[in-house]
Amino acid sequence: MKRTTVKQRVELSSYCWIITLLTTAFICGIFICCLKIADNDIAVWLWGVAVAVLFLSALCYMPLSISLDNESLNINRSVKIKSIPLTEIANVKLCAPTMGAKRICGSGGWFGWYGWFSEKDLGKYFAYYGKASDCFLVTLKNGKKYMLGCKDAPEMVNAINEKINQ
Repeated sequence: MKRTTVKQRVELSSYCWIITLLTTAFICGIFICCLKIADNDIAVWLWGVAVAVLFLSALCYMPLSISLDNESLNINRSVKIKSIPLTEIANVKLCAPTMGAKRICGSGGWFGWYGWFSEKDLGKYFAYYGKASDCFLVTLKNGKKYMLGCKDAPEMVNAINEKINQ
């Protein structure tokens, strides 16, 4: 079987860019203020560790692109790729998250949306996207759900459906 790959970039919304820039500036500003206070070494170290953990978690989960090959659907992140075998996918459909989504644990715009969310109609899902308008819902056979987003979501949904319906 010929190995074909479809890959789409995750684009961040204007809201994401603003939240990312403001939050990053705020975090770095506080760290710089801590550095200027010479008599508070413990606060500098604690804040430095907190900043490192925040940025590392963003790098670990921030979605960069979504790709599809003959075996799996891949969420490409800076540090690690999350792969979902096509044999585990039950359903894929275009589906934008609503403003009523509740964040359980994750980012609501800082370097994208990622983490656990819950909605009345959809239930609990794990999200990896940059714009709500670019989203699609992947439901696995075991009931787990992923809200994913990429530049051309309709093309990605069609490609995934072709692969899982072969």
